[in-house]
Amino acid sequence: MAKIIKKKKREILIEKASKNKSEFLDFLKNYNVLELAIGVVIGSAVKDLTTSIANDMIMPIIGIMSPTGSWREIVFTIAGSDFKIGNLIGSLLNFLIIALLVFVVIKKILKIENAPSKKHL
Repeated sequence: MAKIIKKKKREILIEKASKNKSEFLDFLKNYNVLELAIGVVIGSAVKDLTTSIANDMIMPIIGIMSPTGSWREIVFTIAGSDFKIGNLIGSLLNFLIIALLVFVVIKKILKIENAPSKKHL
């Protein structure tokens, strides 16, 4: 009798686990969780790439124009408070580069999606 009860409990647990697994997979499919995860990973890589472009390609050009050469360290001190203008300029340029890149990519994607498909007869 105890074996039958244990077997029945095991079957119920397996059934519940199977149902939970099915619900979880439905959740992943319905809410595009995989696509979101891919977007986060790619977004992180794009951020690193654009930051590198800004820091290693564009900022040295700006550094040439700066009298000291280390423009990221430009600080204004007023009444004992430091205003890190160089760091602000760097962050602003990083943002503009990322925004421009996103704009160009989205524009290309929308152009591809809206292009009429050519059918061969």
